[in-house]
Amino acid sequence: MHLKSLTLKGFKSFASATTLHFEPGVTCVVGPNGSGKSNVVDALAWVMGEQGAKSLRGGKMEDVIFSGTAGRAPLGRAEVALTIDNSDGALPIEYTEVTISRTLFRNGGSEYAINGQPCRLLDVQELLSDSGIGREMHVIVGQGQLDTILQATPEDRRGFIEEAAGVLKHRKRKEKALRKLESMQANLTRLQDLTGELRRQLKPLGRQAEVARRAVVIQSEVRDARLRLMADDLLRLRGAFEAEIADETALRDRQAAVDAELAVLHQQEAEAEEQAALDAPRLSAAQETWFALSGLRERFHGLVQLSAERVRHLQPEPEAEDSGRDPDQIDAEARTLRAEEFELSRQVEDCRDAQAEAEAQRHAAEQAATDEERRIADAERAAADRREGLARLSGQVNAARTRLDTRGAEIERLTAQVAEARQRGEAAQREFQRIEVDVAGLDAGEHSLDAEHELAEAELEAADAAVEALRSREASAERERAGLSARAEALALGLQRKDAAARLVAPDAHVSGVLGSLASLLRVEPGAQTAVAAALGDVADAVVVSGIDAAMRAIVLLKEEDGGRAAIVVADAEQARPSRPPVREAGRPLVEFVTCDDALRPVVDHLLERWVLADDLAEAARMQHMHPGLSFVTSAGDVLSGGVLHGGSASQPSLLEAQAAFDETSAELAAIVHELDRLRFDMAAARAAQEQAAGRVEAALSHLHESDARLAAVAEQLGQLGQVARAATAESDRLTAARAAAEAAMATDREQLDQLQARLDAAQADTVSEPLADQRESLAAAATAARRHEVDARLALRTAEERVSAVAARAQQLERSAANERQARAAALERRERRARELIVVQAVHAGARVALSRIEVSVSAAGRERTVVERATRERDAQLQRVRAALRELGAESDRLKDSVHRDEVARAEQRMRIEQVEDKVLEDFGIDPQVLMAEYGPDQLVPPTPPSPGDEPPAEEPQPYPFVRAEQEKRLKAAERDLALLGRVNPLALEEYSAMEERHRFLTEQLEDLKRTREDLLDIVKEVDARVVQVFTEAYEAVEREFEGVFSRLFPGGEGRLILTDPQDMLNTGVDVEARPPGKKVKRLSLLSGGERSLTAVAFLVALFKARPSPFYVLDEVEAALDEVNLGRLIDIIEELRASSQLIVITHQKRTMEIADALYGVSMRGDGVTQVIGQRLRESDQVSA
Repeated sequence: MHLKSLTLKGFKSFASATTLHFEPGVTCVVGPNGSGKSNVVDALAWVMGEQGAKSLRGGKMEDVIFSGTAGRAPLGRAEVALTIDNSDGALPIEYTEVTISRTLFRNGGSEYAINGQPCRLLDVQELLSDSGIGREMHVIVGQGQLDTILQATPEDRRGFIEEAAGVLKHRKRKEKALRKLESMQANLTRLQDLTGELRRQLKPLGRQAEVARRAVVIQSEVRDARLRLMADDLLRLRGAFEAEIADETALRDRQAAVDAELAVLHQQEAEAEEQAALDAPRLSAAQETWFALSGLRERFHGLVQLSAERVRHLQPEPEAEDSGRDPDQIDAEARTLRAEEFELSRQVEDCRDAQAEAEAQRHAAEQAATDEERRIADAERAAADRREGLARLSGQVNAARTRLDTRGAEIERLTAQVAEARQRGEAAQREFQRIEVDVAGLDAGEHSLDAEHELAEAELEAADAAVEALRSREASAERERAGLSARAEALALGLQRKDAAARLVAPDAHVSGVLGSLASLLRVEPGAQTAVAAALGDVADAVVVSGIDAAMRAIVLLKEEDGGRAAIVVADAEQARPSRPPVREAGRPLVEFVTCDDALRPVVDHLLERWVLADDLAEAARMQHMHPGLSFVTSAGDVLSGGVLHGGSASQPSLLEAQAAFDETSAELAAIVHELDRLRFDMAAARAAQEQAAGRVEAALSHLHESDARLAAVAEQLGQLGQVARAATAESDRLTAARAAAEAAMATDREQLDQLQARLDAAQADTVSEPLADQRESLAAAATAARRHEVDARLALRTAEERVSAVAARAQQLERSAANERQARAAALERRERRARELIVVQAVHAGARVALSRIEVSVSAAGRERTVVERATRERDAQLQRVRAALRELGAESDRLKDSVHRDEVARAEQRMRIEQVEDKVLEDFGIDPQVLMAEYGPDQLVPPTPPSPGDEPPAEEPQPYPFVRAEQEKRLKAAERDLALLGRVNPLALEEYSAMEERHRFLTEQLEDLKRTREDLLDIVKEVDARVVQVFTEAYEAVEREFEGVFSRLFPGGEGRLILTDPQDMLNTGVDVEARPPGKKVKRLSLLSGGERSLTAVAFLVALFKARPSPFYVLDEVEAALDEVNLGRLIDIIEELRASSQLIVITHQKRTMEIADALYGVSMRGDGVTQVIGQRLRESDQVSA
């Protein structure tokens, strides 16, 4: 292994890319001071991982990048690539040549690569560490490093020996293990803290879990009692619902009587309408006569005007000159083309004759070839038939004759059926044409009926849209009403407390003087309910009584019934103390947000006189500091009073908030009920309009359906006739095709019969004639030639026919043009004659129309008088009909009221049904039990199971038995269970799961703690193992270095004495290494008393001892002989010569004697622009050439 090349670009003074090729022996780099020789050494150390900027003779790492000169700009990065020959496999990598590169950017980024692949600094150090090249870089001896070795501490000198011995990787392994130990110790401490904390938390959580177990038993008791009470409620509601159904009978009887009276009036109305209908034709006839005469008058008036206009329009026109071609000339051209067509037709006939002759020849040739084939086949089949026997052949002949007879009978039958089908088709076609003429007159009445129907449908769509909109609004309002009703009931249930205060305000309490709960008697402005409830505290749930006597009676009642404790507020205005005026500077007093009765006002003022509403806690704290005598509360319910702060979040709203929400919901419910009634009234009116529009649509649709029915009947008849005609035609075609197929089959059968008969005759004759010569090939060739001749004849005929068609088309076009020209001239003459005739007719019509118009005027006057008389009689009958309809409307109104009453009863039943459904839904939602299951398992008829014992209680002496349901006992049971649940306090429902999870986590963390302890012991064993290995390697390396140092020192200092000593021989793991040197003739041993040359030579002796004890593939020496005289330089050169045999040396020198032993020489110089330039020369090759 040796260094092969070094490439520098942008590194210090090497601005341009520069490559130095090193030889295996000694390579010297020479040049004047400041030319950049030592930059080569710095580049080697830098590319191999040097991280200290000072070691590279710089202040910071970016100083290694070319900083520019007066004539050259600075570069943005420095790159160095070192190529190592690894043919001997010294480096642990599967390459014979390894290139290590390093790039540094001005922004501080650094990149490493091995053979072009990006890598880490650690990868480079691990690659080089096994070859004796580590972080300390003892193989690179830079300027001043000799004195550094001598001034180094014993521990630093130990580091040089360790690096040369390859201890670095063991040190890294130990450091990694120690880092793991440090992090593991932190984890171990954390796990110990966690396990201790979990042990502390398990005790209270265990108590909570025990409370949760007891709460589960009590909650099951509460659930059972509630379910049984709900089952009883459901049974009572269903009974009330069935009782309400019976109250509807009377209303329905009255409704039946009113309906009977309405039927009588409807009969009278029908009779009047029938009389009006009988008189309607007279009125209609009079009106139609007047309208018809009026229309006739208008038409004759228009006819007079139209005839006058036509007389003016039909005046004679001047004759126009003809501008077309002469028809005779066109006929002459056509005759010429017809003559040409005749000649071409003769040619076509000749070609057709030739084709017929060719076709006959082809048929003859093909027939001859076919006959020959058949003759050969007959001969072969005859021989086969004789072998197979005459019996089967005779049977085939008889079968063929039978098939032939059958075919003939079938053809006769099909011919008769074809004739009959054609007769049916012709008769149906004649009938179809006759009815098709009659259909044309039925389309006139469709247009007015379509318009009437479309108008009625538009009105109906508008009515439907109005009804649908109202229905949607009604449904939305109904949903909103149901939601508000459910919310109100839920809030009412929330207001129905089960504590002592609820017992006092209950209807069955019978305590005189109880005015109600304080929350129900106070009205608080929106947004301030939470603040008022927080300020009042427990008093917000208090009961208000009218005097102290009432309060005492309430307390006595609670004690007698064991109802619990309750706060009681006495509303006694006479005993009220005068309240102090509020302090406005501190904010708005809380009492201003509350309104109540006058009797309760003094008590409220007294309770809230010290309270002020603040915007937030910061404002409350500031005002508390200014007014310490007041108490402050925020809108969120946080209280600051007397230096004590109460706050946080509440699990449920206060009684005041619940009461305010209930009042607001009740108001919204009343408004939506009113809106729902109004929508139902509008819905009734819209439905009436919808029914009227539907009636008009049905009438128009019935007229339209009658017309469509007539058209459909005719169309159906036409369709049937057309179908008959098509079916007859199709049947005729099918039968014709069948007859053709039968005839073809008959021909085939006849041919087969002839063949079979011939074969039978030949077989019966039993004479085998010798076959003639086979002429099939010659006959087939003749048939092929005949076909070719026929194709040529067909092509000639087709060409001639196309020419005839073209000439005929041209002649026909000319004849058509001549005929059109003659027709145009005749039409112009006829048009002039027709205008003259029409002028005479129009003049006569004009005169007759004027006479008829005068007579029609008289008839119109007479028809008008008749129309007036009839209309007067009709108005009298209409007045009588109006009186009957007025009575109908009155009875109809009464019927509607009865219907509304019935509807209200239905709504009430629906609400009752909804309450039943709400109870059922509540049971299903809250408890997940179906109503049928509820009645079957928890109904009043079911026995109540005994209460199970709570955890920790002693079992009863006797087994408790189920008992019958009694509502009062179940209510008392529910209260007792709820009281027991309240006594338990706040129960953590997740305590059981949390306790189990925490116990599992404690067990898991305990196991993890044990694993960490075992891992820590394993790491300590690894550290001990590494220390033992380091001691072993260092001891061997030290002994070798010590032995070599004595020998090298004696060579560099003949007669002198030098040795290495350990500072602590008992501790080989941490001991330092010291150097004792005594030059010849001196008794001093301390290095500080030696001269400069002696010190340098001693340091060189130490480095050479390292080199020999633990050889490295290469060494770099930077002016190590600068302080030596000629004698000592010669001794050093001898040692370098010895090192050359096993290692590569790169020497930076100014000494000529050192240059003389070099294998290659690089000259380094500095150009005028401040950039280093390198020139290389191989000296050994030059010497050989010179020799």
